[in-house]
Amino acid sequence: MEKGMQLIDGNGKFNVEGLQDLMTTTEFAQCGLSYSVVAIIGPQSSGKSTLMNHVFGTDFKMLNANKGRGQTTKGIWIAKSSEIEPFTIAMDLEGTDSSARGEDNTAFEKQSTLFALAIADTVLVNMWCKDIGLEHAACRPLLKLVFQVMKRLFQPRKRTLLFVIRDHTRVEITALSSYEFEEDKFKDQVAHLKQRFFNSNSPRDLAADRLEVEPASGFSVCAEKIWKTIKDNKDLHVPDRKVMAASVRCDEIAKEKLKQLTSDEALKLNITFFPSFLI
Repeated sequence: MEKGMQLIDGNGKFNVEGLQDLMTTTEFAQCGLSYSVVAIIGPQSSGKSTLMNHVFGTDFKMLNANKGRGQTTKGIWIAKSSEIEPFTIAMDLEGTDSSARGEDNTAFEKQSTLFALAIADTVLVNMWCKDIGLEHAACRPLLKLVFQVMKRLFQPRKRTLLFVIRDHTRVEITALSSYEFEEDKFKDQVAHLKQRFFNSNSPRDLAADRLEVEPASGFSVCAEKIWKTIKDNKDLHVPDRKVMAASVRCDEIAKEKLKQLTSDEALKLNITFFPSFLI
């Protein structure tokens, strides 16, 4: 299996030397336009690394459920797929709702998601079947925000969003059984999913649009430039939703108190007889 390297650490530092080494050892730079990049986003501990390893033959660190469901992937990891042709880069991202960062620190998940959408041909959105219809579990607010920012920062290019529904039984879209409880079934379904990535940059497939893609020789510089653009952008530095909700509620309470204050009969008398006191 292909070992991954940390492209961007948990503090947002881009690993320039590591990426150059990866490109040299894998001969990535010689691929021209014949390559594909696949990234995965989704909640923490939802099996993203497990899925990537089984589909792309990578060796990203996976969650050990016996030790509890904590944060496994930190930052953004990258590896060459050992089982997909043509040349395919797999990208494993930190969970989009990582509690390890605290409730108020959501900047990195916005930045990393935008980076994935900007650089990848295909982005897998990994989610549990039970979370269908839940706004935040499906990453809807996150995707809405980064799409808006993406339109302003980067040139439009065709990308594929592939929603992978986990722990699902009967499906009409790409869906996977539980890796923990139905491992054999999971592997069979992953084998079918894997076939979709063979020749994935051929016309009318997952990564069909190669018109605006960067040649492989320029991938390293392009990736670093994209990350810098994202890090420097202020549109993603928005308050956490709980902070925003608290701010709105505080404004409502302030307006209610002001209304009560101005309607108080005693205050009206004070205003009538002692206007200089209030001034």
